[in-house]
Amino acid sequence: MVPKALRRARKNPTTLLGLALTLIMVAVAIFAPLIAPRDPLRQAVVDRLQPPSNEYLMGTDRLGRDILSRTIYGARVSLVIGVASVLFGAVLGTVLGVYATLRRGPLESTLLIAIDLTMSIPTILLCMMLLLVLGQGSWAVILAIGVALTPRFARLSRGPTLALREGEFVEAAHGLGAGLWRVTMRHVLPNIIGPVSVMAVLWTATAIRIEASLSFLGFGVQPPTPTWGNMIEEGFRSLSFAPYVAVLPGIAILTVVMGLNLLGDGLRDVFDPRYRE
Repeated sequence: MVPKALRRARKNPTTLLGLALTLIMVAVAIFAPLIAPRDPLRQAVVDRLQPPSNEYLMGTDRLGRDILSRTIYGARVSLVIGVASVLFGAVLGTVLGVYATLRRGPLESTLLIAIDLTMSIPTILLCMMLLLVLGQGSWAVILAIGVALTPRFARLSRGPTLALREGEFVEAAHGLGAGLWRVTMRHVLPNIIGPVSVMAVLWTATAIRIEASLSFLGFGVQPPTPTWGNMIEEGFRSLSFAPYVAVLPGIAILTVVMGLNLLGDGLRDVFDPRYRE
């Protein structure tokens, strides 16, 4: 199954383009100390708001910090928060969704009510409310975005679990004395990991956009730590006379979000039988 999927992926230009863009941004984040021309925190007020030049390829911000270096290091923060928050939401939401659906009864009803209530709140607003309780910092942002994404994964996992719980192999496992937790981990989760993985890739792009929005609004990772969101927020103040300050982090967000969306769409086309033709 996996080798066939890999062969289909190699023939899918959408998947290859998305994978290439994603790998480029991941490589930039990993090798940031080798790629960045300067220290992203180094201030040189005499060089503030310098336009792109041979010395500063993408210019400097209002504190004289190199925009290119800050964008490169910002990839680390944004990608780590995006991936970690989706992993947290995927694990917690999928396990809750599967377990509650197999358990049935009041637990399933309570889960559905909690999902509906949580998803009725705008994601940005929910994250801001959580950050007011959790405080600031990378881990707080990861937890806030992860909790906000948990209901999505719970609802996503519930659909296929409804069909699987009536399957003969699940009933046979119950008949042999397997507990609900064992059925969840051994028989149901392996059968829904495909669609969950595809949506995890797509929602990683969403998590990166949420992190950028929170940083722009002042609720995310705080300066001087460079993130694409707070760099755009800083550049917004000088947009009328120095638009280049916000251009590069904006392009970085566009690139990684487009790459992840193309990769997720390509993986869906590869693994979903309805799209294989």
